Amino acid sequence: MKTINVVAAIIVDKDKIFATQRGYGEFKGGWEFPGGKVEPNETKEQAIVREIKEELDTTIEVKDYFDTIEYDYDTFHLSMDCFICSVKEGHLVLKEHEAAKWLSKDNLNSVNWLPADISIIEKIKTYLSK
Repeated sequence: MKTINVVAAIIVDKDKIFATQRGYGEFKGGWEFPGGKVEPNETKEQAIVREIKEELDTTIEVKDYFDTIEYDYDTFHLSMDCFICSVKEGHLVLKEHEAAKWLSKDNLNSVNWLPADISIIEKIKTYLSK
């Protein structure tokens, strides 16, 4: 099975997490943590900063590695490295997504997360409870 390696930004502002709704592709309409593929010769941290700049016209700061999600979809295996990030500059402009929301730990389950992303929601709730 083909493996796709991606990075995802868990953008935190105080006690809320930024979630985006896919606007394209096979999983259109599902909610996810924004991010994308790592390009040759860039670190995972550089990739997530570049992807958020491209997708949301915002500069983020990578704070910490959070977790790696390994998930088998029907046609590929996803390996997604997730990082805790904060907005450094910009206003999170939706360029590729249908919608976005800031979610607190109490309403993290209010959106229809993609299967891989939902696997770390409980861990994020614990993180937000600190």
